[in-house]
Amino acid sequence: MAELTVLDEKLAEVLGLAQAAQQATRKVAGLARREQETELLELLQRMSTEAADTEQRCQQVADSRDGLKTAIRDKARETKREVAEFMRTYLEDAEALDGLEFLSMAEAGELAHWEILGTLNRRAQLPEVARLVEAVLPLQQRHVAAVRDSSLRLAADEDPSEPA
Repeated sequence: MAELTVLDEKLAEVLGLAQAAQQATRKVAGLARREQETELLELLQRMSTEAADTEQRCQQVADSRDGLKTAIRDKARETKREVAEFMRTYLEDAEALDGLEFLSMAEAGELAHWEILGTLNRRAQLPEVARLVEAVLPLQQRHVAAVRDSSLRLAADEDPSEPA
């Protein structure tokens, strides 16, 4: 198997994170549905759709990396698996607010990965990666802000003296 460059490994990680984001938003949507949080459900559906679009965009760029497609896909699967394991542990017996807390960590981490990919590409100057980062970075920034706002909205509804 071909050896990944630092940039290709980061591309694989953002691909795996986009795949994991789809699973995470579905899981948190289930929690929100139980609590009848319709506004949150709409946000999570939009985020899931945007993650699926991001996955497709990443896959197109990965497919353009001659000789590296399989290695990128393998690394993406590994990243997705790691996030899924963390999600399973974190969201055991969870409520919607717990789900948003998980998503806040996941989305912030995903944003950091996108920023790193963009920084790496400033030196590599791959036009397809530049276009990808330019398209997805603002989306990730919106996800971080939306999850934060939703978390704070749900937290404001919590009774702080209620037993955990």
